Amino acid sequence: MPIDTRLTYDDYCLYPEDGKRREIVNGEMFAATSPGTIHQRVVIRVTCDLFEFVEKEGLGEVIIGPLDVVLSEFDVVVPDAVYVSKQRAAVLTEKNIQGAPDLIIEVISAATAIRDRTIKLKLYGKFGVQEYWIIDPNGPSAEIYRHREGGLELVAKLSAAEALSSPMLPGFSVPLLKLTE
Repeated sequence: MPIDTRLTYDDYCLYPEDGKRREIVNGEMFAATSPGTIHQRVVIRVTCDLFEFVEKEGLGEVIIGPLDVVLSEFDVVVPDAVYVSKQRAAVLTEKNIQGAPDLIIEVISAATAIRDRTIKLKLYGKFGVQEYWIIDPNGPSAEIYRHREGGLELVAKLSAAEALSSPMLPGFSVPLLKLTE
């Protein structure tokens, strides 16, 4: 019987805190350096607006990364931000998120853009993430993916003049230009 050599969440937890952001997809480790200031500015701005809206409406929780999202024993990601509805609150634990959040937000950088648009897009679709926002601070622009049978499907490409919104968050809207001002 062959030995499974894929990395697990337990293996992931053994890595030292060295400033690198690590993730495991299908048991394979990916690492990236810390993001830059523009990236972090966009993450904070979109998360603050979303947090304020979700709190006011009593819809659930918004959490900014880094926080481990454990999708399976062999799939651990650290998105920039997540939204978990009240209905799915059981996935929230003190240590991490155990399962798919309703919404995952990734702000791309040169080091993560390809992985965010390919490997992680497929992974999030596979595990039932309902909506996935990929924000590019250089523009700014955004891609909105929504869960459909078989995975996540691109439903909108937004330009700088447009605003992020979602049918799962009726009334929420944030202009993309506001995120990079």
